[in-house]
Amino acid sequence: MARDTVRPAKDLCSDCGLCDSRWVAYVKRACAFLHQDFEAMERRHHGRSRDLDQEDELYFGVHERMVTARMRAPIDGAQWTGIVSHLGAKALEQGLVDAVLCVQQSPEDRFTPVPVLARTPEEVMAARVNKPTLSNNLSVLEQLPGSGIRKLLAIGVGCQIQALRAVQDTLPLDALYVLGLPCVDNVSRQGLQTFLESASDSPETVVHYEFMQDFRIHFRHNDGRQETVPFFGLDTPRLKDVFAPSCLSCFDYVNAGADLVVGYMGAEYGRQWLVVRNQRGAALLDLIKADLDLAPVTSRGDRRAAVQQGIDAYDKAVRLPMWLAELVGWVVQRIGPKGLEYGRFSIDSHFTRNALWLRRHHPEVVDRHLPAFARRIVERYRLPST
Repeated sequence: MARDTVRPAKDLCSDCGLCDSRWVAYVKRACAFLHQDFEAMERRHHGRSRDLDQEDELYFGVHERMVTARMRAPIDGAQWTGIVSHLGAKALEQGLVDAVLCVQQSPEDRFTPVPVLARTPEEVMAARVNKPTLSNNLSVLEQLPGSGIRKLLAIGVGCQIQALRAVQDTLPLDALYVLGLPCVDNVSRQGLQTFLESASDSPETVVHYEFMQDFRIHFRHNDGRQETVPFFGLDTPRLKDVFAPSCLSCFDYVNAGADLVVGYMGAEYGRQWLVVRNQRGAALLDLIKADLDLAPVTSRGDRRAAVQQGIDAYDKAVRLPMWLAELVGWVVQRIGPKGLEYGRFSIDSHFTRNALWLRRHHPEVVDRHLPAFARRIVERYRLPST
């Protein structure tokens, strides 16, 4: 299918890549923006669906274990300490899989994603660092038939993993392991440029960035320089509509279908958050456990007032002067939510924003597109009128 062809999900398409493969035939039941069934997906791959009356499962999905970690020997050039890259390389070295579905970058542009089926640890390492743009990862499924790949580790974000899970039984594989990344607010390459130009003092030299638990965006530049900008200092009027419609209508921040999730949102600053959802996830963690500094999850603070204030500020596109943004950031960093409570803050903030966006832009899909867990979370807050 040509890349400029209108996709079945139309403006809500996240360009997951399924429609660029022969598995496009399954799109009506596989696309996260045409059909969602979190309960069935969780039961199929984790043995049960999440308990909505259990607070941690309501927010973070089915899990056997949550921990925080960092690499004992950080990988040079990795976005944080390199847990995801190390796990992919280790899975190949140990013969657990024949290939790793990961994302390298275009030689011409550091932020243009190039999905690959990596066969060597070196190819996995070439994919280190996130590319915060829409990426058609599942297009490489087209390469599986006749490739000799029978065991695959797939690394991806929620919409990609939902589609992958829906077609999993039709793939020419004997084993599939899924390593999920928490994901919100991806953009097109053009949208990314707008963001970088509005937020960084040197957009042309940024090699990666992340919205971190200290309520600051951390930019790393190609000369090694670190730049940070407070969340509250962003040019909200300019950036309010820069994110992809698919991301503004997504409620799978925590990647509910993955075997193992690795991100930062549920950990204290400087550590990563790992969610083991099932026995395959446990097997993945076991591969690298000896190489990690592991610690229990923690939770401090109360997110609720900050979430409600953020709903109103975002809806009104409020932009604070930088001196005030720095002051607010300093205060919130010291008394604001930490650990799992920061994770809940981020989920609440995005779910309420996205529910409001859906009601305003696609009211016809709200009933079927807002999953039960998201609905329960959103109902805790007061949303502006539509």
